[in-house]
Amino acid sequence: MLPHVTLHNAVSLDGRLLEWGMVDMALYYGLIGAFDEQATLAGADTLIFGADHEGVSSDESDATAVERVPGDSRPLLVVPDSRGRVRIWRWTLGQPYWRAGVALCSNSTPREHLDYLKRVCVDRIIAGDDHVDLATALHALHDRYGVKRVRADSGGTLNGVLLRLGLVAEVSLLVAPVLLGDDRSRPFYHASGMVAPAAEIALTLTHQERLAGGHLWLRYQVVR
Repeated sequence: MLPHVTLHNAVSLDGRLLEWGMVDMALYYGLIGAFDEQATLAGADTLIFGADHEGVSSDESDATAVERVPGDSRPLLVVPDSRGRVRIWRWTLGQPYWRAGVALCSNSTPREHLDYLKRVCVDRIIAGDDHVDLATALHALHDRYGVKRVRADSGGTLNGVLLRLGLVAEVSLLVAPVLLGDDRSRPFYHASGMVAPAAEIALTLTHQERLAGGHLWLRYQVVR
């Protein structure tokens, strides 16, 4: 069974992702209770960027196992990482948001990285050959861990892949009253190599709400 996947992003009025320091974090994360998530799907780039922002070392070669608490009801943290780039699992799971981690790997993931994951007690789902097969991985997430609802907290690339594969049920946007309009800011949906109409994803508005500071919260159902 495929879990219900919600994309949740903070964006400018022109659809650009808001970076660290530009987001009202209390407002943004104050909305996530509505999704009743059992797993957070985060891109490798998102985690690495966050760690760099906090001045955390990007290599935990000597890290030991992450402790788990029986009965912990917090979500799982799930990260597609076929190339084995995320080496900050111990620091990441030391944050108060997740109970454990699951790395989505492929048959091409380096053995040394798989050994690192085993050492820090991060579970692995192997799906795909050269890249992670996200559909297979999400089905395995449901079958192995009973995950029915996933919140994707990621950038435009992973958002784009999930949407193009038809794996997203809902799009949630916290829209800030600001325009960015520069080439450095990233769109929340990136369809690499595709142009309209192939890149178009139809949506149906299901919720709109005005929040503090002129922000809007918009929720859309993806039209299948």
